[in-house]
Amino acid sequence: MNSSSDPLAILQQEVIACERCPRLRSYGAEIARVKRRAYRDWDYWAKPVPSFGDPEARVLILGLAPGAHGSNRTGRPFTGDASGTVLYRVLHRSGFASQFESRSRDDGLRLIDAYITAVARCAPPGNKPTPEELRNCRGYLERELDLLSNVRVVVALGRIAFDVYLSILRDRGVIGSRKPFVFGHNRVHLVAPGAPVLVSSYHPSQQNTSTGKLTEKMLLDVFRRAKKLAVAAR
Repeated sequence: MNSSSDPLAILQQEVIACERCPRLRSYGAEIARVKRRAYRDWDYWAKPVPSFGDPEARVLILGLAPGAHGSNRTGRPFTGDASGTVLYRVLHRSGFASQFESRSRDDGLRLIDAYITAVARCAPPGNKPTPEELRNCRGYLERELDLLSNVRVVVALGRIAFDVYLSILRDRGVIGSRKPFVFGHNRVHLVAPGAPVLVSSYHPSQQNTSTGKLTEKMLLDVFRRAKKLAVAAR
């Protein structure tokens, strides 16, 4: 389908052009100006980061936000930082990615039956978007949920992604309350009849992986489970 008539592609162009959060836009631009020594030859993306993946995906991967020197530099989710190093290796091992590493948005990596998005599209200071900034971005995620009609499993990476997704379901009347859903690693939540299964996971942040809170095997178990759930939901 031509990108000029593809609703998902049109949505991502709107994301890239978004100026709703001045604090985040200023922060991303400043990071791109100062740079990190290791990336001084890079032309930083420094814009809201569009989602990425297979539009027919049965598995939706929901992250938090771009990393300052990762996605804010490369322009693709989980690309160019430590969290992406772990995530894409796991996605490759579980059959969701065409290669085991992601260095740039032009490196040829493809997602297979998976789509990656986030609850915030701009890099936030301290990896902490404000509640207002999350609200500003929520509409993009809601539209993606409507357009990705084949999704059968949502993998929420981290508590914030988990909470934002549940808040959408509550506001849409899919669930009556968020209280019955308790965040935990590799926990399966049967949300409602006909709704995608929700799997919660620790986020593959450098803090979590370097401390051993999340190991590569633990994350691999999540995506192997997500694949089985997606197949079972056919």
